[in-house]
Formats: sequence, C-alpha cells, structure tokens
Amino acid sequence: MSDMWTGEQIRLRGVEPEDWEGFRDLAQNTVDVRNADLVELPRSDESFRSWTAERAGRSPGGEAFRLVIEVLADRAFAGAVTVGETDGRAGRFKTGIEITRDHRRRGYAAEATELVLTYMFAEQRYNKCEVEVYAFNDASLALYRKLGFVEEGRLRQHEFFAGSYHNVVLLGITAAEYWAARQRPSVR
Repeated sequence: MSDMWTGEQIRLRGVEPEDWEGFRDLAQNTVDVRNADLVELPRSDESFRSWTAERAGRSPGGEAFRLVIEVLADRAFAGAVTVGETDGRAGRFKTGIEITRDHRRRGYAAEATELVLTYMFAEQRYNKCEVEVYAFNDASLALYRKLGFVEEGRLRQHEFFAGSYHNVVLLGITAAEYWAARQRPSVR
C-alpha cells in the first residue's frame, strides 16, 4: 500500500474546517452519543464551526489526535477515530470511534481501527491498545472482539446517565496479538 492512512473503503485524514457539519450531526443524535459518551448540552452551529476550525489549525502529531474517516468512493464524512490517554513509558494508548448513522454496517469502523492500530504499533512502537465500551453497546463490543480485542474486566456501575448506572467493559489488544490476527485469513 502506498498510503498507510488509506484502506480499501476509507481513508483517515486530518480535520478540516468544513467538517463541522459532520461533527454536529454526530453530536445531535443523543441516543448514539449516549452509546459512546455522555450527552452534552446542545451547541450552536458557530460552536461547532469554531471547535472544528481550532482542531483543523492544530499541528499534526502529539500523543492524542482525532482523524476524520472519509469514504473513498464519494469523499463523504463517515465519522472520526481518536487516540488518547497515551502512556509512552508503559506502551499503552486508548482509541475510540464514532460512525455516522448512514455509514454503519459497512466495515468502516473496523478498517479505521485497523489503520490506527497499524500506525500506533508499527510506527509509534506502542505495545497495547485499550478501549472502554458500555456493556449495553453490543455493536461496539462485537466490533472490537472481531478485531481481536480481549475483555480484561468490567467496571461495575461506573457511569451514570439516562437515570441509572451502567457497567463499562475494558478490552485490550497487544501488538503481538494484533499482528498474529492479521496473519490469519480474514473473517470479513
């Protein structure tokens, strides 16, 4: 492959100012937001424009970053993938993903996650990736398990929203597990 940020269906790219509408649309579906994070107060379009412009102006690099998932076929905004909570000494990082409703169930989340894992393991020399998923989020749990992540534990009644407490599932994959899984025939 000539570009490590491009897969078969999507590419990962930096945030551009015009992505504000895509990020706004992701935040406006409170059911989806609740599956991935905590629901926030409504924001103005100007707030999204400013937030996106500020991120677009940041220099690339650093320990934490957010990349846009863009569909190769039509250059549509399909979501975003993040890397954060890096620990270079221990060789760990966390990742997360959000996909727009009209781009789900097409393999974009898996492909974007694989591109990020390849970069972090092969280029940045990290040893382990961790994710935290709400126990009720079956789609995300299935995605990460399919990619080879292993459940490492549960934080019971860890988050409160929608009137009750919710468990968080901790999953992880090491670089060795990731490379071993890539050697096996694809199950997609």
